[in-house]
Amino acid sequence: MTQKSPSEHIVLASASPRRKEILAGMGACFCVVSADVDESCDLTDPIELTRELARRKGEATLNALAAKGEDEGAIIISADTVVACDGRILGKPQNEDEAYEMLSLISGRAHTVCTGIAITYHGTTHVDHSVTTVHVDNIPHEEIKKYIDSGDPFDKAGSYGIQGRFSQWVRGIDGCYFGVVGLPVNKLSSLFKKVVGRYPDEI
Repeated sequence: MTQKSPSEHIVLASASPRRKEILAGMGACFCVVSADVDESCDLTDPIELTRELARRKGEATLNALAAKGEDEGAIIISADTVVACDGRILGKPQNEDEAYEMLSLISGRAHTVCTGIAITYHGTTHVDHSVTTVHVDNIPHEEIKKYIDSGDPFDKAGSYGIQGRFSQWVRGIDGCYFGVVGLPVNKLSSLFKKVVGRYPDEI
């Protein structure tokens, strides 16, 4: 069995309350450090994009920790999620019009949610991803407006959160539910075990 250093600790490189909740639900003890990251990117494939941005977030957080002399023993978990539909990548909406456009686009059809995950450990970043298909019922115009008025879409890729009130229109999914929320538990556990030699709840 790989022995851990007394200083080893998990760092979640995300301010997302949903990712915090998922990681805590896995039994992990961790702190949160969210570094500024340049998310401008020419990649148009959603899988490649989320993997690249997850990697950037992990490395940016490592650099931020190193600048403060706090990088020793850090096991950094980072992630990025996008929604893809009709060849378009849907990130977080900037305003109500964008939210309405995105929600109208995914209404009554299937779309894909890609989440890239990365673990940065001993200066090396290891990356994986999950892909989930989400099937959405037709959403009436007035319901889209009400959902936007609730404020829920504005910090979420694709303008919705599957775990909230939007769930009433989700007919089903093919893939990982937690990947849609923002942190695919199965993929993360497997990658963490492969890279670190233990599971997150063993740190």
